[in-house]
Amino acid sequence: MAELVYQTIGELLEEKVALTPDKEALVYADRNFRMTYAQFNHHVDEVAKALIAIGLEKGDHFAVWTTNVQEWPGLQFGSGKMGAPLVTVNTNYRTSELEYLLKQSDSRAIVLIDQLRDYSFIETLYEICPELKTSKPGQLESARLPLLKTVVVISDKHYPGTFSYEEFLANGQMISDEQLSDRKKSLSYEDVINIQYTSGTTGFPKGVMLRHSNLINNAINIAECMKLTQDDKLCIPVPFFHCFGCVIGTLAIVSAGGTMVPVQEFHAEKVLRTVEKEKCTALHGVPTMFINELNLPNIQEFDLSSLRTGVMAGSNCPVEVMKDVIHIMGMKDITICYGQTESSPVLTQTRTEDPLNLKVETVGRALPNVEVKITEPGTNTELPRGEQGEICARGYVVMKGYYKNPDATREAIDEDNWLHTGDLGTMDEEGYVRVTGRLKDMFIRGGENIYPREIEEFLYQHPKVLDIQVAGVPDEKYGEEAAAWIILKDGQTATEEEIRAFCDGEISRHKIPRYIYFVDHYPMTASGKIQKFKLREQFQGFTKSLK
Repeated sequence: MAELVYQTIGELLEEKVALTPDKEALVYADRNFRMTYAQFNHHVDEVAKALIAIGLEKGDHFAVWTTNVQEWPGLQFGSGKMGAPLVTVNTNYRTSELEYLLKQSDSRAIVLIDQLRDYSFIETLYEICPELKTSKPGQLESARLPLLKTVVVISDKHYPGTFSYEEFLANGQMISDEQLSDRKKSLSYEDVINIQYTSGTTGFPKGVMLRHSNLINNAINIAECMKLTQDDKLCIPVPFFHCFGCVIGTLAIVSAGGTMVPVQEFHAEKVLRTVEKEKCTALHGVPTMFINELNLPNIQEFDLSSLRTGVMAGSNCPVEVMKDVIHIMGMKDITICYGQTESSPVLTQTRTEDPLNLKVETVGRALPNVEVKITEPGTNTELPRGEQGEICARGYVVMKGYYKNPDATREAIDEDNWLHTGDLGTMDEEGYVRVTGRLKDMFIRGGENIYPREIEEFLYQHPKVLDIQVAGVPDEKYGEEAAAWIILKDGQTATEEEIRAFCDGEISRHKIPRYIYFVDHYPMTASGKIQKFKLREQFQGFTKSLK
């Protein structure tokens, strides 16, 4: 079994710089932005000094509220060199959510972009902290956020009370190499260095505290499962504020000494153009991203022959989509990852050499130094192989806990240090795990347990169905009934009767959706997770309007 690595994120980067200083570390294909490992490391040192210069001590928190801008990797690794945990902020957040996160996380600084499409991030912050407009940069005194002192805006414009990113970096020149060196020496691989706020698919997000050791070892194992080397270039269109972007993405490829090739905001054609231009060998995405790429009418025009591997994760990976990614996009070594933010994030992963059936039917087996078991829900009793229960895990991957939320931490991690994921699954004799649903997604119709994943996988086979989500909704007679929200392929039309006829005789009658809705999109988090609780809310709103 592979040995665990005990180092900080800064030490990981410096190790790779020593090996291949002239290798490209970071590339943005749409703006010809390129940095070698030596250049990137120098930039990261500058960012680390700038973070120290604005008064951040070891253990202080600072937030980043941006898309995958070119400043983000420097902030991520700069944080790792100077010891202030980076707090990720979902780009979908609005006023109340931002205020909640900044207050709950005790953030002392925030770096943000000023605008995303038609929404103003800076005006949102001014709304929460009106004092910012009349304060000196770095000296905010906010009634609602008393700990927040410094605001840095990535923009061509200048905003009152804030530092521009250039001014922020310039401040770092006041910090000497010796001061940075002293700070680095004070850090431990057991320090918390990242606070990832859960996506909020089931309610208010919680701050997951992740250590250097959680993240680095997970990244190394992920890269080894993909067989990444310094010759690989990874296209990263998934958001950096999510573990998919900043662990399975940036950290994993850096752990292999390869090249980060981010895409600032997901756009299917831009992703494929980036892969073609940079001859990327790996590509990440949630299933929805791959579905959008595969359904581009001009997909055949792109040269994707360089692609070999990547990760599909974040939500259920439909079998048909997986097959198309392998055969149409040429990603024969693509892997499936499973886990959650609380597990740094990956628990299980398929391997490149696994046969197709394991890649499309399972989420792989446990990573090295990770224990995974299936337990009877609500207990710690392990179930026999093949039986469905809750997926639990133990090992280096398990978070330190939820920030300032000991009750939720105790609920998630038991006294034997097992993380209870809340996911349902089975495990075969070889240790391969199948995810069968969420404990909270399971619903009961007339005494029968129904798992939405089973119905979804069946209906993905319908030739007109592009995507589908199934959830349990209230019913006076049976307690709950199945409802399906279906996105059809371009140019296709279908009726409820047609969908039910496709199910008839193929799946049990009680599993055939009683309610079928044809929709254009799903309510989603910015990290690509579908919010089923909002679908259920839509249903209840619709039924109330009929009464």
